[in-house]
Amino acid sequence: MSKQLINRNIEAFYNKASEETRLEKGMRVFEFERIKQLIQSYITAPSLQILDVGGGTGKYSEWLAKKGHKVHLIEPVEKHLHLAEQRAKKIRNKFKIHLGESRDLNFPDNSTDLIILHGPLYHLQKKEDREVSIREAKRVLKPNGIILGFAINYTASTLVGLLNGLIHKNSFFEMCKAELTSGIHNPPDDFPWLLAEAYYHKPDQLKSEFLSQGLTYLNTYAIEGMVWLDKDFFANMLHEKKRRNLLELIRITQNDSNILSLSPHIMIAVKK
Repeated sequence: MSKQLINRNIEAFYNKASEETRLEKGMRVFEFERIKQLIQSYITAPSLQILDVGGGTGKYSEWLAKKGHKVHLIEPVEKHLHLAEQRAKKIRNKFKIHLGESRDLNFPDNSTDLIILHGPLYHLQKKEDREVSIREAKRVLKPNGIILGFAINYTASTLVGLLNGLIHKNSFFEMCKAELTSGIHNPPDDFPWLLAEAYYHKPDQLKSEFLSQGLTYLNTYAIEGMVWLDKDFFANMLHEKKRRNLLELIRITQNDSNILSLSPHIMIAVKK
């Protein structure tokens, strides 16, 4: 991201990709439901002031607004803003939509109960930019308010590559090496469908970035956990007993620091 709010390569990626339908396909269906479950566990009152920072096309904002919360979506991609506006018009308790980004939140100090940092930690490759975003979230947060920060795990591409054979493609392997050693993700030219330039966190590093800003650590959660490694994952999630087993496995391992790196995405919860 830059002073123009967002890096041109990232904006081009989202202009070509469909963020609107992303959560309706494959693993993303499970991801959407799982993230709602995790957010819900930190909903402490029937009507909270919530900032959905990097909220995309507003699917989470819509869900939270329908529950009666006062939701503000902040998003730098204009295509997403237009889709979010259409979504907000269709519900009674409308959420508000703002062009903006995580390093410069146009909200007063101590004004918000819950802040969701979903996209920002994905796409800010420089540590100092991520630190500014976390400080801004802390500034806007009320005392005892909660920040939920979502990150991509540094092992994500490597695990996918090992499962589907892409690890043996030279450019993909070089990308994985960079992610594992530096956290920097830059998609190779011959894999244009991969996520635009991003930052992939180690779980301990994600924790330290929030703690260094004087926030109180609550927990780190595996989003998909290890269950996506089930070779028949999609079929088994449609089978009642097998699905119950997989969800139980996630529940008992979701905070296990020894295996967090098996989950493509993780969520940290901190308090002011």
